[in-house]
Amino acid sequence: MLATVPATLWAQAALAHVQQGGAAGLLAGLQHPLSGLDHVLAMVAVGLWGAQLGAPAIWVLPVAFPLVMALGGVSGFFGLQLPGVEIGIAASAIVLGAAVAFEVRPPLVIAALVVGCFAIFHGHAHGTELPPGQSALLYSMGFVIATGCLHALGIGIGTFHRWSWGRRLLRSAGAAVTAGGAFFMWKAFS
Repeated sequence: MLATVPATLWAQAALAHVQQGGAAGLLAGLQHPLSGLDHVLAMVAVGLWGAQLGAPAIWVLPVAFPLVMALGGVSGFFGLQLPGVEIGIAASAIVLGAAVAFEVRPPLVIAALVVGCFAIFHGHAHGTELPPGQSALLYSMGFVIATGCLHALGIGIGTFHRWSWGRRLLRSAGAAVTAGGAFFMWKAFS
C-alpha cells in the first residue's frame, strides 16, 4: 500500500505538465476574432441576418460560418495562399451588413453560401496568424468558440426584429456594419 503512494504522486506530477502552450493557444484563439473590429462586425452580422431571416436560418448561418471558417483556418495553417483576404473580410461586413439593412431574404442555400464564402477569408486570416509554438487545435477551438459567441450576440440583438422599433434597430445596425466594412475596404486599398 505504501509503495503505491510514490507512484501515484509521480503520475500526478507528470499530468501537471500538459502540452506546453496549450492554454495559451486556446486563449489566443479566443482573443483573435475580438482583436479586429472587421471580424467582429461581420460575425455579429451573421447572427443578425440569421435572426432576421428566422428559422432555420437563425441556426444554419451561425453553424455554417464556423464550419467553413475552420476549413479556411486549416488552409492558413498550411500556408496556402489566398489573395485578397483583407478585401474579402471587408466585403463580408459590407455585404452582410447590407443584407441586414435591406432585409434581404434569399433562399436559405444562397444565404448559407454567401456566409460560407466569406467565412473562408476570416478563417484563413485566423489560420495564418497562429502564434508560434502554440497548439493549432486549441487555437482553432478558441477562434471557433469566440466566433460562435459573436454570432450569438448578433442573434440576441436580432430577436428584437419582432417589433417595429426592433426592425428599425436591426436595419440601422446593418447600415452601421456596412459603413464599418466600407471603412475597412478603404483601409485595405490604402
